[in-house]
Amino acid sequence: MITIIDYGMGNIGSIVNMLKKLGIKSQTTISPIELLEAEKIILPGVGAFDNAMEKLNRLGFSEVIRKKAVEGTPILGICLGMQLLGTSSEEGVLDGLNLIPAKIRKFCPVGKLKVPHMGWNRVRPLNQEMYQNLEENRFYFVHSYYFDAEEENDIAGTTDYGIRFASSVRRRNVYGAQFHPEKSHKYGMQFLRNFNEI
Repeated sequence: MITIIDYGMGNIGSIVNMLKKLGIKSQTTISPIELLEAEKIILPGVGAFDNAMEKLNRLGFSEVIRKKAVEGTPILGICLGMQLLGTSSEEGVLDGLNLIPAKIRKFCPVGKLKVPHMGWNRVRPLNQEMYQNLEENRFYFVHSYYFDAEEENDIAGTTDYGIRFASSVRRRNVYGAQFHPEKSHKYGMQFLRNFNEI
């Protein structure tokens, strides 16, 4: 069973529908107490870093997410949810969850490339666990900030968009995807299937 955190900042419906299509059991929760019992966790996110962290802190999710990470529960952050796994962001002043040490930095436009980075792009896997049985590593992105990991070993996949950035990360049982697997058709379906099988 995958528990999806509903804190008012994520594309919850699309994730639930994709998991249902895959035959993967999931539930959403607005309760940190319920999250304590989660077998696997997805932290979605769309919007601004400080707004998201303020809600996680105020609702009591931040402490529980950190506790579950220490206990070894598989956690997947998606889009802004991945950025919240980091230490801090140029987008705001609040501390992140700091589960994977990183500074979240704003893209600088390069040539004809626009910000936000939006649309399909390729991921170059560095850690194969999340990319098993994928015939092609193409995913859908929408973001203006990128994850600048302190430790190279935490980078699970990279993507080129003016610069080469970490498009997925992993530290032990904590995973992040900058792209939207729930919007990435068969490629995203396999990515979520891989997470479920951890």
